Amino acid sequence: MELFNSSLAFLLIFHIVVVVVFLDNNRLVSAISSCGGSCRNLNDCEGQLICINGRCNDDPDVGTHICGGGGGGGGGGSTGCSQSGTLTCSGKTYPKYTCSPQVTSSTRAKLTNNNFEAGGDGGGPSECDGRYHSNNERIVALSTGWYDGGSRCGRMIRITAQNGRSTTAKVVDECDSRNGCDAEHAYQPPCRNNIVDGSNAVWNDLGLNTDVGVVDVTWSMA
Repeated sequence: MELFNSSLAFLLIFHIVVVVVFLDNNRLVSAISSCGGSCRNLNDCEGQLICINGRCNDDPDVGTHICGGGGGGGGGGSTGCSQSGTLTCSGKTYPKYTCSPQVTSSTRAKLTNNNFEAGGDGGGPSECDGRYHSNNERIVALSTGWYDGGSRCGRMIRITAQNGRSTTAKVVDECDSRNGCDAEHAYQPPCRNNIVDGSNAVWNDLGLNTDVGVVDVTWSMA
């Protein structure tokens, strides 16, 4: 009987320990993480931080600089991307960037519409090949950081809209995030650092109305 009571007491203590450890682990998983903290989803990160590759970091769409860090966005460096100055055009001030958010398997971006033909709103010929392109081609210009000095010229990317449709497009140009408001840039201000500037063909493939102007999408290398 004494042996039975000892065994029962041991099992009871073991059960309590297991429950406590389980609860503690659950609290650790659901705890709010700060910059650089581990995460599994958006709820794991505090404030306006988001979960990128298992770590809490600044949200590139919101433009927070809580975690700091700079450079990097083109080929997968730091997820931080700080503003590198301003440019004033017609009395309005615009931010300038030399970087873009980190490229992932599902990179959040703003899709804009561009006319790559001569005389179109794209200004001069495409940076990649010095040519103008038909709007019937599935082509895009990427923000300076993502353009990455031309390293993505001629490469295909996959773009997915919120309606579930996706398409591929070829990178032919840079959406300049550093310069603007001159003839070369069709007197447009600098691009934001999270822009995928697509032709009419890209918008049509995604089932989107170009009159909307800007829509949320995700993209990745195809």
